Amino acid sequence: MRVQGIHVYPIKSTQGHDLDSAEVEPWGLADDRRYLVVDEHGELITARAVPMLLACRAEVAGGTLTLTGPHADPLLVRPTTELTGVQVGRTVVELRDCGDEAAAWLSALLERPARLKWLDDPTRRPVNPEYGRPDDRVSLADGYPLHLTSTTSLAQLNDWIAETAIERGEDLPEPLPMRRFRPNMVVEGVAKPFAEDQWKRVRIGDLDFRVTKGCDRCVLTTIDPATYTKGKEPIRTLSRHRKWDGKVWFGINLIPDAPGHITLGDPVTPL
Repeated sequence: MRVQGIHVYPIKSTQGHDLDSAEVEPWGLADDRRYLVVDEHGELITARAVPMLLACRAEVAGGTLTLTGPHADPLLVRPTTELTGVQVGRTVVELRDCGDEAAAWLSALLERPARLKWLDDPTRRPVNPEYGRPDDRVSLADGYPLHLTSTTSLAQLNDWIAETAIERGEDLPEPLPMRRFRPNMVVEGVAKPFAEDQWKRVRIGDLDFRVTKGCDRCVLTTIDPATYTKGKEPIRTLSRHRKWDGKVWFGINLIPDAPGHITLGDPVTPL
C-alpha cells in the first residue's frame, strides 16, 4: 500500500489542492483548514448549505492567503487583530477576522453577507476527548487532524452506485471522484474494500498515526464540485451498504503521534 494522493483545503468547505508532499503538524497538514467563513451573525457557513463556496480557491504562499474565484480579481487577505468566538463543532474557538476586503469579496461570491476568519493559533481547539488525548489539537476540520480514504473502497462504492442505478432503471452514472469526500490522504493498494475500518494505528512513511474512528458522511458529498449541484449519491447507496449508528460511513480519521513529512508514494502499513 502507498500514498496515492495528498490534499489540503486552506478554507473550510472551499476547493482543495493536490500536493506532492506535505508537512504533518499536530493539528493536521500544514495550511489545511485554518480559515472558515461565517455569516452576519458569526455562524459558520459551509458548502453543505451554500455550494458556491466550492467556487472559491484559496492558496497559501509565504504565510499569505490569496482568494481566487469566478466573480472578481484575486484578493490578498490581510487579517486584522480582532478576535471573535465562533462555534466550530463542539467548541467555541477564538478566530481572527480577515478584514472588510475579504468580507466584501466573499459576500459577492456567495450573494449573502460573509466574513473570513483565521485560526492564527491552532493549539486553541481540542480534539473530542472521547477519541483523543488531553493534549490533542485539531485545526478547523470537522473533528480530527487528518482524514484518510482508499481507492479500493471508492471502487467498491462506485460499483454499488452503478448497481443501484441499474436496479432503479436509471442511466448509468459516471463514477464519483475521490474529491467528493475531501480527504487529506488517499491510499492505493488496500487489499479489500473498507479494510481501513479495522485499522487501529497506521504508519505512513516514517510517521505513526492513531485511528480515532470512521468518518460519517454528510450531504456535502452529494454536491458536484464542478457544477455545485446536489444529487442523491453517494448518500443513497451508502445508506444501503454502510449505515450504522444512524449515520453513513466512508474513510477514517487520524491523529499524528508526532509532526513530520509525508510524500506521494510513501508506504502505508497498518500497525
